[in-house]
Amino acid sequence: MSAVFEKKIHKTLADANLQLAIYKATGRLIEHRKHAVEGDMLPEYQAMRTHAHAVKRHTIENLAYYLEQFESNVIAHGGKVIWCRDAREVADFVLTLASERKSKVIVKSKSMTTEEIDFNERLEHYEMKPVETDLGEYIVQLNHERPYHIVAPALHLTRHDVADIFTRELGIERETVIEKQTMIARALLREKFLAADIGVSGGNFLVADSGAVVLVENEGNARLTTSAPKIHIAVAGIEKLIPRARDLGVFLKLLGRSATGQPLTAYTSFLSGPRRAGEIDGPEEFYVVLLDNGRTKLLSDPGKRQSLYCIRCGACLNICPVYRRIGGHSFPWVYSGPIGAIITPQFKGIEHEPELPFASSLCGACAEVCPVKIDIPKVLLELRAEVKQEQASQGAAVIERLVFGVFGWLVTHPVAYRAALKLSGMLGSRVDLSRLGRWIPALQGWLSQRKLPVVPRLGFRALWSDRERRVRR
Repeated sequence: MSAVFEKKIHKTLADANLQLAIYKATGRLIEHRKHAVEGDMLPEYQAMRTHAHAVKRHTIENLAYYLEQFESNVIAHGGKVIWCRDAREVADFVLTLASERKSKVIVKSKSMTTEEIDFNERLEHYEMKPVETDLGEYIVQLNHERPYHIVAPALHLTRHDVADIFTRELGIERETVIEKQTMIARALLREKFLAADIGVSGGNFLVADSGAVVLVENEGNARLTTSAPKIHIAVAGIEKLIPRARDLGVFLKLLGRSATGQPLTAYTSFLSGPRRAGEIDGPEEFYVVLLDNGRTKLLSDPGKRQSLYCIRCGACLNICPVYRRIGGHSFPWVYSGPIGAIITPQFKGIEHEPELPFASSLCGACAEVCPVKIDIPKVLLELRAEVKQEQASQGAAVIERLVFGVFGWLVTHPVAYRAALKLSGMLGSRVDLSRLGRWIPALQGWLSQRKLPVVPRLGFRALWSDRERRVRR
């Protein structure tokens, strides 16, 4: 585990107020989801999960075909598709367009894909500052942070924290009433919407057979972002495709229930090109940026490419015992929780944080709640194997292999195994094995987070033999 990763984890664990905030917020989301999908609320829920999994698998296995179909339909509706390999190409396109159109103000709705490519930071480097319009995203932007959670970006902040941020960054009188805080942000953001030349959004789903970009939200800010400015740019990963509009129904039902426990989010928008003749609002120019940024690397691996099925609902974060303790900012990239533990090593490389796939209890809860049935524990195990293989190739696991080799020999030789157990019992009653283990390199990492159990003087075999003798008497 890197020093930075470990330091962040211990800092979060030591903050009692933060621990309580994370646990309460994720607990509410768990209960809302449970009520929305269990019992008579949605009896076809498991069948819908199976169907969604099949649709995503089919799409990813035929991705090139659906990407071409999507592009053709966007163009047919008057839009343009921009293909980008990485974050730099996205930023270059937006900066060039803004320069050509003499655009000064950019408003932006919530998007994990743009967080992934450091979109705001890249544009700020060239003195253009996109303004986040989702309330949670706006708060963390003011606080110079990245989102804490895929769905609830300001999950870690209390209303008192928000009051301090608003006073510090906006220069207003301290206000702790949530409704009034919302109105303050609303008034400020309304000015940005009216002044904006460019609106940037993500894309929850891209519908191949119609060329539509589908956005789901609860605040309405995405609708203003996509309709008020003269130019709209939707930035989405290539995996967001679904084949047909009629496939969308199952995903909308699953996404709302899995993310927030709602039967359907408050606003669902279908964007399919610039404003047409006779329409009173909408952009004059419409662009869809299709981003790779490491996604095509996953396509070659039939086992791990299911990671691309993710619809960013956040359900796996809420249920995960690890995320609920160490929080979102402990993770080394923008994607946190179980989905982050499998996406980050594949997009960024396992060397980015080799211990990340091991930051899991493998309890399987994430797979049970995933609306598209991604087998997250299976992918984690495959990534762990890759990490160990890489370490072995660099000679880092020589001692570990030696230790397990000795253990393997012992358990296959009963006489030696029984003698070792007897010896450990004798030592355990006299020596603190945890302290002794810290001198053994192969055990140091393991013991940094755990304590060795006390070895009893009499082991199971001795106790069983004694029992047998007493029964015979």
